[in-house]
Amino acid sequence: DLVALGKKYSKTIAQIILRWQFQQQIITIPNTLKIERVSEYFSIFDFCLTIEEMNLINNMNKNLRLRHNPDNCDFTQL
Repeated sequence: DLVALGKKYSKTIAQIILRWQFQQQIITIPNTLKIERVSEYFSIFDFCLTIEEMNLINNMNKNLRLRHNPDNCDFTQL
């Protein structure tokens, strides 16, 4: 799981997910109000997830959406 990967690489879960996105060539713009997290977000280039680890994270997807689906949401009602 993500906690185990974080311990393996001495990284936060956020760093693991950012690295996973980077290795999938997904453009991510992390946002934070805490300046110390900015350097954390850039510290994802000193490790690489294995194919097995990438697949582990890929298989966590449940195709759930926590917010409105932009493909079929009537934004005038929000």
